[in-house]
Amino acid sequence: MLSDESAATISATLPVVAEHLDTITARFYDGMLGEHPDLLDGLFNRANQASGDQRKALAASIAGFASALLENPEERPDTLLSRIAHKHVSLGVTEDQYVIVHKYLFQGIAETLGEAATPDVVAAWDEVYWLMAGALIAMEARLYHESGSTGRDIWRPWRVADRSRQTPDTVSLDLEPQDGGPAPAFRAGQYVSVQVRLPDGIHQARQYSLTGWDGHRRRITVKRLRAGQTPAGEVSTLLHDSAFPGDTFMVSTPAGDVTVPDGDHPIVLVSAGIGCTPMVAMLHHLAEVGSTRRILVLHADHGPGEHPHRDETSVLVDGLPGASSHTWYENSDGGDHRGFMDLSKVEVPEGAEVFLCGPMPFMRGVRPQFLDAGVPPRHIHYEVFGPDMWLGAA
Repeated sequence: MLSDESAATISATLPVVAEHLDTITARFYDGMLGEHPDLLDGLFNRANQASGDQRKALAASIAGFASALLENPEERPDTLLSRIAHKHVSLGVTEDQYVIVHKYLFQGIAETLGEAATPDVVAAWDEVYWLMAGALIAMEARLYHESGSTGRDIWRPWRVADRSRQTPDTVSLDLEPQDGGPAPAFRAGQYVSVQVRLPDGIHQARQYSLTGWDGHRRRITVKRLRAGQTPAGEVSTLLHDSAFPGDTFMVSTPAGDVTVPDGDHPIVLVSAGIGCTPMVAMLHHLAEVGSTRRILVLHADHGPGEHPHRDETSVLVDGLPGASSHTWYENSDGGDHRGFMDLSKVEVPEGAEVFLCGPMPFMRGVRPQFLDAGVPPRHIHYEVFGPDMWLGAA
């Protein structure tokens, strides 16, 4: 994919560029958002900008893509790209915005590398950027086409039809299209972006898995992140505290590439905390199709009172003939095990495909256990809520 000349230059400069990518991406965001502050109104997550997580995720994706081009020059890293493309589609990113990103990213490269940013170096990294951007643009165009949108019309007003409490910090919201039109199709495990107007007038969007549905409604589940958590959830707090039947929010086309797989091979659904939400959707789908495949559901939480969809999950597992479950509660009894998730307590089915969702420290801790249990890396999938700090590394 890369020209021979550019490949040689990227190979020679990747270590120094990777070393300075955090500075490059910081200057990129400072420059772009400084001149286009409107991008923070509805597109960029300002909490992730403040924490630096978005900057680190961008750096990881660039380094990961460049490394993949060098390691497998005949193969495009579609797994890495697909995750980014789905997130972009859920926010309505369009082709013209890649030109804006290019301008400020290469401005950041020039400012950071100084004299080391020779014409040959800039040209080689420019080739990497447009290979990555071109692949993403094509993927996003296909996803928009499949959803029947153009990318500029992904948002629709949805009304809160019902609200139910899951835990003291978690509520489920049933949403229905305000215009009375049909709800878009989706695959179990996907998410939507919900855009709200915050008290200071800025619009912000966050992603929430679809946890339930009928012919017209879609359900999301929102956990309030309290002050002191990183980052404190300004959108989740507003939805948790202020979203009631009759309220209306802008909701995007469904997106996400971590979905329930076809076939009859075993699957293992692994979650912690609010990471159970895509797993609940997958269980609903499997129940709807009358699945008899082997299903293992593993969940970790602080305690039974903080476990969202606990009773619902139990009913779904009991109704699936091939399903079983284990729970770990860190601070109390009431589950199958006490403490942190430990796979020595369970038997991982041979040939299983594994799906992870939860806080990053949890997934970093449990993924090696599946590798040790003999699950190939390509059969371990994950979903994260927020910038993907595993891009190019997992």
